[in-house]
Amino acid sequence: MKEIFDLIYTPLLETLFMVSLSSVFGFLLGFPLGIILFITQKNSLVPNLKLNSILDFIVNIGRSFPFIILMLILSPLSKLIVGTSIGNTATIVPLSIAAAPFIARVVESSLKEVSYGVIEASLSMGATTRQIIFKVLVPEALPSLILGMTLTIINLIGYSAIAGAIGAGGLGYLAIRYGYYGFDASVMLIAVIAIIILVQGVQSLGNKIAFKLLENR
Repeated sequence: MKEIFDLIYTPLLETLFMVSLSSVFGFLLGFPLGIILFITQKNSLVPNLKLNSILDFIVNIGRSFPFIILMLILSPLSKLIVGTSIGNTATIVPLSIAAAPFIARVVESSLKEVSYGVIEASLSMGATTRQIIFKVLVPEALPSLILGMTLTIINLIGYSAIAGAIGAGGLGYLAIRYGYYGFDASVMLIAVIAIIILVQGVQSLGNKIAFKLLENR
């Protein structure tokens, strides 16, 4: 058991480092984008169909872009921001940018689930757009947002494994470099099991938080 722990300890930390930071940065990019997508749609708080169409197109492009291609294209940007285009720190840049459109859709979809009657009631009481967004819509949509973020983080774990295959470190690198290319099936199996446990842990935690929020309503 100690040998297994020693084997996966550093790759696991690298994966957690990449996924946690890219989740935070992806959220910072994707959350406002999702809010704007929601409020600018037809019959919403600040309708602006032209802006909505442009953002909708950008988000769709971002979601459909193959991650491994995105990672290669953004390597100059990674070098500009973090000083290197290789390694797990550099991978946080493409991971964050890949996460942002997914998070934007999660936010937009979650806000759409809130009953329009709640918005109308807030408007009738004189609430501003900002108040409706942050004091009504976001709290109402919070369980759905948590579940959506959970799925995004799980996607990022998968992306980090892909990034590992081309040298970013983490559990994916361990599986490919020492498992596949090193012809050591046991190493690959251990790395895959570690990724599965990580995904299960994230999903369980997300479900628990969302359920708790629903229970306390």
